[in-house]
Amino acid sequence: MYRILVCDDEKDIVSALRIYLTTEGYEVIEAYNGKDAIQIAGSTEIHLVLMDIMMPVMDGITAMVKIREISNVPVILLTAKSEDTDKVLGLTVGADDYITKPFNPVELQARVKSQLRRYMKLGGGNIKKDILSIGGIELDDKAKEVTLDGENISLTRTEYDILKLLLEHKGQVFSPAQIYQTVWNDVAYGTENTVAVHIRHLREKLEYDPANPRYLKVVWGRGYKIEEENG
Repeated sequence: MYRILVCDDEKDIVSALRIYLTTEGYEVIEAYNGKDAIQIAGSTEIHLVLMDIMMPVMDGITAMVKIREISNVPVILLTAKSEDTDKVLGLTVGADDYITKPFNPVELQARVKSQLRRYMKLGGGNIKKDILSIGGIELDDKAKEVTLDGENISLTRTEYDILKLLLEHKGQVFSPAQIYQTVWNDVAYGTENTVAVHIRHLREKLEYDPANPRYLKVVWGRGYKIEEENG
């Protein structure tokens, strides 16, 4: 799940942004001045910042420059129509984009998705290394969390390790013995049923129709794999 820092001194705007973004499956962290935004950006993994320009304590441009010293995370400035000079300054010193208030929710979501897509394509942050995904399934190995279409899924340690193994090798078939040896770190002898039970539990948690799985597939006589069903 992508984590977005929203910073604006107007609580109504922060509340509206939170609604728009959480509806799209993003996690939102709130700040109400630039100083707090810097502290959060320095202590929490953030994938995008939405930053107002005119704020008390510390303005958005000053805060953005400070954030740029520690991170290349995308920054979208929230600006008023009268702040054209500040828009230019913001883009000059490191902002990636700006949105003029009052903003259109559809435009906001499109700008956010565009910046996140660009950031990840360029290898921004560590999310490519720490996050494994397929379709609506996402495994965050840094946070040790699994989500399905943005909703947290509770897995046992063994279920988590099996899912991680399969996600790290999408499309590759693993026999029950290979899965057991890798996950349990033990000799696999008569362990087919043990693995099958854990695969069944994973399907029940991650598939909307466990009897006709979209992701977790059995290859008869060979083992299991994870891949996304086309169409």
